[in-house]
Amino acid sequence: MPSASFRLSSLWRDEGTGNGRFVFELLNLGPETIAEFRLVYTALTRVIEPEASRNARLVRRDANYHEFAPPAGLALAPGATWRFEVGGLHRPARHCTDGPKSAYLTLADGSHVDIAISGLALEGRVSEPPPVLLPDVALPLPFALQPWPRAIEAEPGETLPVTLHPAPGTALEDLRAIHTVLALFQRLFPAGHAPFSFAADPQGRALRLASDDRLAPDGYEIAFAADAVTLAYGGPAGRHYGLVSLAQLLHGAREASATFTFPESGTIEDAPRHGWRGCHLDVSRQFYPVADVLRLLDIMAWLKLNVFHWHLTDDEAWRLEIKAYPELTTIGATRGPDTPLRPQLGNGATAVSGFYSQEDVRAVVAHAAALHVDVVPEIEIPGHNAATLIALPDLTDGQEAPDSYHSVQGFANNALNPAVPLTYEFLEKVLDEVVALFPSPYVHVGGDEVAHDAWMASPLAKKLMAEEGLSGTFGLQSHLLGKVKAMLTRRGRKLAGWNEVAHGGGVPPEGTLLMAWEKPEVGIELAKAGYEVVMTPGQAYYLDMVQGEEWQEPGASWAGTVPPAHSYAYEAAGDFPEELLSRLKGVQACIWTEHFLSRAYFNRLVFPRLAIVAEAAWTPRENKDWHRFAAIVPLCPKL
Repeated sequence: MPSASFRLSSLWRDEGTGNGRFVFELLNLGPETIAEFRLVYTALTRVIEPEASRNARLVRRDANYHEFAPPAGLALAPGATWRFEVGGLHRPARHCTDGPKSAYLTLADGSHVDIAISGLALEGRVSEPPPVLLPDVALPLPFALQPWPRAIEAEPGETLPVTLHPAPGTALEDLRAIHTVLALFQRLFPAGHAPFSFAADPQGRALRLASDDRLAPDGYEIAFAADAVTLAYGGPAGRHYGLVSLAQLLHGAREASATFTFPESGTIEDAPRHGWRGCHLDVSRQFYPVADVLRLLDIMAWLKLNVFHWHLTDDEAWRLEIKAYPELTTIGATRGPDTPLRPQLGNGATAVSGFYSQEDVRAVVAHAAALHVDVVPEIEIPGHNAATLIALPDLTDGQEAPDSYHSVQGFANNALNPAVPLTYEFLEKVLDEVVALFPSPYVHVGGDEVAHDAWMASPLAKKLMAEEGLSGTFGLQSHLLGKVKAMLTRRGRKLAGWNEVAHGGGVPPEGTLLMAWEKPEVGIELAKAGYEVVMTPGQAYYLDMVQGEEWQEPGASWAGTVPPAHSYAYEAAGDFPEELLSRLKGVQACIWTEHFLSRAYFNRLVFPRLAIVAEAAWTPRENKDWHRFAAIVPLCPKL
């Protein structure tokens, strides 16, 4: 039976009190009557009080997976509708993406059929038009640079060179660097006019490159003249960034010649504001094939971002091949109606799977390195491990009830148990393979969102607490993470994690980098405690957050509404005491993918805010200009 045979419509009813309810209608458009079926949908707005449903019975819920049965004896004939209501939700819906992300039927014979779904509508109200996210403004300086440089004093030219070509005698390493940036440009803009040519053209301009010990390794200077452009650089990274800037200037002048031009004379002096200029990508909730990861790395390089934080494991899936534990990807990377991992976040009647082989990882790391991007892997420890524990059940305490606690996302018993001896053998083997694949000095271990009562019903955990004098969940977590830090130290790596790693006090701040995500004030507290800090607060730099109050705006809303203007105005260093600024290592955008069911959603939410974080990471505060940024950012490539 084709999926077009059924459609699920959904409304949100705000009842004035409580968290409201969903109103569903399942329409049978097919030729056959169905009975004794089950309806499954996935939604981030979860049921926590099953008895609040009307004309339906909740059979099972597993995090975002909801399985409902119709009333006994209900048969749905062709053209008929089953209407039911779902209340008892853990929070109200605020945006269209808070409704079902997928749905399917399980029929009486056990087969599964996809259901077409309509977007969540708001009962009794017309949806507002989408907000205007960028102003329409004039440009003070007609140069298309992303991010804006430290200093620029240049005169616009009346014409622009056809290309820039290496001057005679250019060193081989400089030629290779030009080739790398030209290839980057051609991947991002396959129909664009190449900014560089290796053949001299009378209508072009000579490009001279020279190393300059006065400059920082990632700094560069460009001098413009009528007959030549001179690029001085402090090191390979600075050379790369200078060449990217030249490619941007030419591309912008060609793509929007009424707005932008190429400098005729003058100089650019540039170097990054922060050393850590990051972009995080969650590939557990939604899998992104290698081609998409490489494309994102190219966009990062275009924006002069230099750290790719690859979130490889979570409750919903384990995405990294570990040869010591093949079950992690044979079982832990597949979600479907008849697999150990149930459908989540947009999965339907067909099982979906995806993971990165170790060969894939080597290719991604090599691609990133050529673009001066460091790849930091994240392996979640100890929370967010539902997929791990389903794939490797020997890691659980067999005496603990299987649903003795639930995470904030609704997963039962999803944290690696610090009292199970096999946990440490597992982590040693996993980290051996991780450090062999990733040359980054950091390994990110998560450490976030462990349920406050995790392991409290585990006899093994109670025994460990008594033996070691540990107190509660965070004492156990700290005990485990302290051992993980020692594992990484023995392997020559540093521990990175989310801000909750500091809970319990078991992970010393020396050589530990933590990311402040819950709110900006957390970063200052971490710095006061001695940790190195990367600022990535949800209220400004989480790119899955909604950008407007309108119902039709997609995204999450737990951190509020985050329009581009708000993200641009946020200053990570703004409230840091002067004496703590040395511990602020940089800033990072985070792309969490629960809501990213399509390329269109990805691009709408990630851009222009990824370019905003790139500018915050690079451009001095005094050089930031929202209107100038808004005029240039439409030139930014998208996924």
